[in-house]
Amino acid sequence: MKYLLEVDGLSKTFKGKKVLENVSFRIFEGCVTGFIGVNGAGKTTTIKSILGLNFPDAGEIKIFGKCLKENEKEIKDRIGIVFDNGNLYEDLSIEEMKKIIAPAYSRWDENVFRSYLERFNLDKKQKIKTLSKGMKMKCALALALSHHADLLIMDEPTSGLDPKIRKQLLEIIKEFISEDGKSAFFSTHITNDLEKTADQIIMLDQGKILIDEDKDVLLEKHALVKGDKSLLTRDCRKLFVSLEEKGFGFEGLTNNRAAVRNSMKDIIMEKPLIEDIMIAYAGR
Repeated sequence: MKYLLEVDGLSKTFKGKKVLENVSFRIFEGCVTGFIGVNGAGKTTTIKSILGLNFPDAGEIKIFGKCLKENEKEIKDRIGIVFDNGNLYEDLSIEEMKKIIAPAYSRWDENVFRSYLERFNLDKKQKIKTLSKGMKMKCALALALSHHADLLIMDEPTSGLDPKIRKQLLEIIKEFISEDGKSAFFSTHITNDLEKTADQIIMLDQGKILIDEDKDVLLEKHALVKGDKSLLTRDCRKLFVSLEEKGFGFEGLTNNRAAVRNSMKDIIMEKPLIEDIMIAYAGR
C-alpha cells in the first residue's frame, strides 16, 4: 500500500512546553484520515509542520515519498489546503482571490473552479467578507480542489457550520477520495463527521499519539460497558480505559471486549462512538 504522507519523530517545544513529542504516523493512498484530539492537543501545530508553516525541533516529513524540505514547491503543487477560518483575504472578491492563488499551481483548472462556483452557488464577483462562514468554507474548498490536488489537508473544516453545510462538505470529500491516488487528512473535534467518512483515526493528546487505527477496528475493539458497581474487582478495573461510578452502578469504556465479557456477568455492552473513545482516552 502506497503512503502519501509520512511523519516520523516530529517534536516541537514552544516557550518551554512540549507541544509535540515524537509524533509518527502514515497516511495511505485512497484513505480518509480523521485527526482528533481535544483543544490544545497539538493538531494544528502538526498540520502547520506538515505544510512547512512552522519548523519542528526534530523529525522528518515525507509527502508523496519525498522530503518536504528539499521538494517543497513540487509537493505543494499537489496539495489542497483548507483551514477553519478559510484563510482568505476578506476585502477581495472570489475572482480576485482566485487570481492570487491560481498562478501558484501548475495544474490549475479554470473549468473545475467554475463548476465548483456553480455547484456551491457562489458569485465570483462577491466580496469574501460578505459570505457566511459556510459559504467561505465552500469557497476555500473550491480553491483547494481546482488544481487536481492528490492530498487534501484540512484543519477543522466543519467547525461552526450547520449540519446541512457539513453534510455537503463531507460529500465533496467522499467524491474527491473516490478518484485514484487521492487521500484526505483532516483534523476535527466534531467526531460525528468521522463516523460517516473516515477510514483511519489518529488521536493526539498532549502532543503524543494515543491512537492510530483503522476506524472499524477501533470501534470493534472498544465497548461501552454498564453494570452493577459490585462487579468492579481490582482485576476488572484494569480492563477499562475509563470508569465512572454513580450510586450502585458504573459505566466505562474498555479496549478489551472479550476479557470484560469473560470476567463480568450481567453487564450491558454497547458499541461506542468515536467521541466516547476520544473523551475516555483524553481524560485518562
